[in-house]
Amino acid sequence: MSKDNWNRWGAEDERGALNHIDVEAVKRAAALVFSGQVVSLAQPLSARTPFPPHRAGMQHFMGRSGGDYAAGAGRPGGFQFAEDTLLMPAHIGTHIDALCHAWYDDQLYNGFPGAGTRGTTGASRCGIDKMGPIVARGMLLDVAAVHGGRLPDGTAIGVADLVQAARNAGGEPAKGDVVLIRTGWADRDTAISFDTEPGLDLAAALWLAEREVAVVGADNFAVEVLPFASGTVFPVHQRLIRDFGIPLLEGLVLKSLAESGRHTFLFAASPLAGGGRHGQPDQSDGDPLEHDRLKLTQLQT
Repeated sequence: MSKDNWNRWGAEDERGALNHIDVEAVKRAAALVFSGQVVSLAQPLSARTPFPPHRAGMQHFMGRSGGDYAAGAGRPGGFQFAEDTLLMPAHIGTHIDALCHAWYDDQLYNGFPGAGTRGTTGASRCGIDKMGPIVARGMLLDVAAVHGGRLPDGTAIGVADLVQAARNAGGEPAKGDVVLIRTGWADRDTAISFDTEPGLDLAAALWLAEREVAVVGADNFAVEVLPFASGTVFPVHQRLIRDFGIPLLEGLVLKSLAESGRHTFLFAASPLAGGGRHGQPDQSDGDPLEHDRLKLTQLQT
């Protein structure tokens, strides 16, 4: 059992490595903006958004539309409107893994009991509601560019790959950075497989953790390489989320960012407030969910 960042910010801490992002870090990140260009890093959500077979896809229902009025629906005072409903798993498209998402030995990050995450009540500890908005310096490590193109499925990204990508970016990741790894996995024109993908090996993940980054993200399904190394199951998730308290950003869209030529930038993301429920009558007693949707943008330097 490892406890690399446990109790670092106190026995009750549920934010983990996001504590590295202090006021000064935010100001340094904001100073990177000079063009004002905003680049989205999120996948568009629709019924066509890819999803693994063990999850459901997105469903979109119209509660009121122009068809209702064509069929004779009332329009008091001439008022007409449309509204819709979205049903989707939290882990579809671009999303963030909160610190209650993965654990082992029945303990979450900072020693909180895994039994506190239940189907009936959500996550009592380390839920998405503890995370808050993320504003920090982002750093793109374009490993695909290091290798001259999209990495083949199953390619393990090692420390040497990150070192070279960081050299191309002008320096190593720093404390409080949001590090985004480009593999090229999401850039293909053919169907993707959720069983095999390029991604971080455990040594590379620990290299990032040792540099005290706040968040690690990638343009693939799991951030880490699939299939896993022999004898392991989601080792990067276990070590980064549970031991270091580092959230993972999955399913990013990084091609446009790479084409911009910028490697450092102001990164901004905000999990939906109140565990992802919008428009509820009262959020004060809402049950926090374990992971959530993101409002995700990057302001180009």
